[in-house]
Amino acid sequence: MRLPPAALAAIVFAAASLAVAAGKGDQRVKPVPQPPLVIPPATPPATTPPAPGPGETDETAALPTPSSAAQTLYSAARADLLQIRMLLRNGRSQSSVGSGFLVGTGNLVLTNYHVVSQMALDPDVYIGEYVDTDGKSGPVELLAVDVLHDLAVVRVNRNGTGFFQVPDKPVKLVQGQYLYSLGNPLDLGFAISEGSYNGIVTRSFYEQLIFTGPINSGMSGGPSVTAAGVVAGVNVSKRLDGELVSFLVPVKYAQELLRQASAQPHPPKNFNPLIGQQLLAHQRALIDRLLAEPLSMRAMGPYQVPVRESQQLRCWGRSNFRAEAEYTLDSVSCAMEVAVYVSDTQQTGHVSMTHQVIRSSSLHPLQFAVLASSRFRVDRIGAGRDTRLTRPACAEMFVHTATLPVRAVTCVRAYRKFAGLYNFTLLAASTDDPHANLQSRLDLAGVSYENGMRATRAFLSALGRSRGR
Repeated sequence: MRLPPAALAAIVFAAASLAVAAGKGDQRVKPVPQPPLVIPPATPPATTPPAPGPGETDETAALPTPSSAAQTLYSAARADLLQIRMLLRNGRSQSSVGSGFLVGTGNLVLTNYHVVSQMALDPDVYIGEYVDTDGKSGPVELLAVDVLHDLAVVRVNRNGTGFFQVPDKPVKLVQGQYLYSLGNPLDLGFAISEGSYNGIVTRSFYEQLIFTGPINSGMSGGPSVTAAGVVAGVNVSKRLDGELVSFLVPVKYAQELLRQASAQPHPPKNFNPLIGQQLLAHQRALIDRLLAEPLSMRAMGPYQVPVRESQQLRCWGRSNFRAEAEYTLDSVSCAMEVAVYVSDTQQTGHVSMTHQVIRSSSLHPLQFAVLASSRFRVDRIGAGRDTRLTRPACAEMFVHTATLPVRAVTCVRAYRKFAGLYNFTLLAASTDDPHANLQSRLDLAGVSYENGMRATRAFLSALGRSRGR
């Protein structure tokens, strides 16, 4: 992919102003310390965060026997519950299943975006179908999607009875209040599970409700209601590493999407541009929040490194310290725990940063250089072919921050389906000490070119030596 002229100019200017210039003979021009400009090509690395995917659940978790209240609710609601299926157009074989529910007495159905994502991204390959609790089926027409909150509205050829009412105002819940989630778990049949509301997830970029109850695969997109039958949220996912820790999308986000779907004259012919716009809006908020204030500085041996610890990013530290080891390696990693789901193979809107300090007093400087170089693996960026992204375009240069000479490599990959979105990877390594080496990495998934440059510049310029070291 060709770089925009402004990007090429940035590289040329960075090289001219920051590269260590060699003079004639033994004379060397000492660079003036200044915040380094980051070297940017036009394509990024695929950083798929290790977050549990929407709808992923422990398939061995059994639903408990429903209480009398749950039985009464299910009997009243069953007529408006639907299973949503994605089918291959060629052969109409089933590709994925989820749940949904008819809103009011109309023919609009609420579900998760991830339930209908195949249909949204590749409408020439996938079509949608619903099946109700009586086994009757019909086509599904996709009307609106909200990728950031994992919601979608579809239209079907039947009407609801009016049981599921989406209130105009947010539902007020009390911690410990009973909630009832409905759907079609594991494609086994329609069911209801009982649990309780336990607050709002604090580490999510977008608000989600904690539901202490089972949500199995296939229940995604189904409703979660109060004992009075008021829709409180939409089933979305569950933690695989916990017990009965599930999540709901608050109904207030569904209210807005339903209004949009009702007001538009006809659905978009192509949802990819709309999804791209939503992802661009997310990355603006993400980077603005990341850089709203200077990155926090943390001492690691003789170096100072930038970190960000907040409700969205968490940091962990590790060390391989052993008295007999030839070298020590201390590391700190900060990463977002959630990402924006685009498809089964792509999550985005994610930030992570890692710092490693390698030190040795016993290795010969040449041996230490070999060790440090072996850990600085630029060749691994984009090593696996990813059809969703262009191949990485990388640039390398030696720069000088205010206190530290650094070798820096920036790689960028463009999204093929979503214009204006990129993955950035910045690798940086200190070059000032034969017995100590700082290696830092920043990964930005799904950001604009401008914001990728902005974040990598802030990160790189913050690397430095500790005072007095």
